[in-house]
Amino acid sequence: MSGKKILIDTSVWIDFFRDQSPTFSQKVDDLLAKNEIYVPKIVVAELIQGSKSDREVAVVKEFLNAFHIIDQNEDTWMRAGELSYLLKRKGKRVNLADCYIAMIAEEHGCQIFTLDEHFKDIRTAADIELLEL
Repeated sequence: MSGKKILIDTSVWIDFFRDQSPTFSQKVDDLLAKNEIYVPKIVVAELIQGSKSDREVAVVKEFLNAFHIIDQNEDTWMRAGELSYLLKRKGKRVNLADCYIAMIAEEHGCQIFTLDEHFKDIRTAADIELLEL
């Protein structure tokens, strides 16, 4: 792979695995073929948590070998907390896990591909880039 570094968020994987939109699934397939895909361990945990069967858990575990699985730096949680605090002071309530994902993306130089609108709020306070399709 020689394209951009892209962190794919849980929301995208859920839609992809449900395969509800052939057009969306094709776009994700194209990204997977052309780019370096990064998945934080917290996204893996969220996908396992949301699984509805042992088979779905097995599918999530199998896909770990296909991507760069990334983890935090020493101060990632601290930075995520500070980001959440800053956003709260601006009147924006954002899930701490999403602030954490944003900080991991920043640390690894990844664009974030997400379907969650609140990442736009995060972008106002953090040095992240969202992938627009």
